[in-house]
Amino acid sequence: MSFTGLPPEVVPALMTGDVTPHTTERGRFDAYLPSPCIQNHAANLAFLPDGTLTCVWFGGTMEGMGDISIYMSRLAPGATRWSQPEKMSDDPAKSEQNPLIFNAPDGKVWLLYTSQTAGNQDGSVVKCRISSDGGATFGEAYVLCEAPGTFVRQPIIVNKAGTWLLPIFRCVGLPGERWTGDVDTAGVLISRDQGKNWLMTEVPDSIGAVHMNIVSLDGDDLVAFYRNRFSESVLSSRSSDGGEHWSAPKPIDLPNNNSSIQAAGLKNGAIAMVYNHSNASMSDARRQSLYDEIEGEEEPEAAPTQAIDRRKAVWGVPRAPLSLAFSTDGGWTFPQRRDLDTGDGYCLSNNSKDSVNREFSYPSVIQGADGTLHVAYTYYRRAIKYVRLSPEAID
Repeated sequence: MSFTGLPPEVVPALMTGDVTPHTTERGRFDAYLPSPCIQNHAANLAFLPDGTLTCVWFGGTMEGMGDISIYMSRLAPGATRWSQPEKMSDDPAKSEQNPLIFNAPDGKVWLLYTSQTAGNQDGSVVKCRISSDGGATFGEAYVLCEAPGTFVRQPIIVNKAGTWLLPIFRCVGLPGERWTGDVDTAGVLISRDQGKNWLMTEVPDSIGAVHMNIVSLDGDDLVAFYRNRFSESVLSSRSSDGGEHWSAPKPIDLPNNNSSIQAAGLKNGAIAMVYNHSNASMSDARRQSLYDEIEGEEEPEAAPTQAIDRRKAVWGVPRAPLSLAFSTDGGWTFPQRRDLDTGDGYCLSNNSKDSVNREFSYPSVIQGADGTLHVAYTYYRRAIKYVRLSPEAID
């Protein structure tokens, strides 16, 4: 891929939050959200009850470091500038990551995120803060799921029966080794009492399927899409009983580079997915692991006497282009595609301080009441970029 994105050194000056028309695409508006952090990553969009669009992400010096915290910015109805971000978590001993906002049926607003030490994703827990005033303020953080290695990324879905479905993935550690994602699996936390208690269920045969993203179809039918640790294709599975049980994940017609995807059901019945149109077959770029730049000097516990025969997670495949695809057959195929950002997608380093990283990644997509499509994603791990597409621009 050729380098066609912005020069990295110009990005900080663009982080004003101003929503401006795209220079060449009609019906498209762009913004780079303000942030005090050198690194900004893993955006998620959600509307608050009053119509304010929120974006949450994590920021600090580098993913896995103790100064990584959760931030939130807001775009009020009719506003043309994103607000200065609010710091939503601040545990100096933990890297707090992958936030999401959930509007509960009772009007409360939930903020969920993960908390881990350094690059030890197999030790992560899920934390939560709840707002009773429409997202204006949030209560104290508490641990929602303490099972080590539990990670969130995608929104909570409420099924037809009113049951809450929180898709999760399990970062599994192996004796004698640091976590690298080789045997991660997918699951769902199910709550039948509005989030007071949760039951964890597993997605069968899901090794390598992570970032489970559930989209409601008709009745009790649901479809889920997954990131693929082995950098081959986006994976998908289905449920016909409201998310209680799932089929084993299978590949669909979109490539995946072991980076996050997100899909959303649209008012016209279509499904929009934002993802990187890239996989391991398209590039030989590789890195050892996600956290190979911050690994400590401590030795892991003694290795097992017999090596475990397994596939290895693939890291370092370029995270570009950042593409938007549409399905009109319930997520079986995605024949329509356009690129939102193009470049070389270099991600062999997470270094934002020296402007080394050039990835477009970890997208979020949501449709407004007026049919407008809103997208947010990581831009060079330096900024969170926001793109708004009018219904005409989508068509």
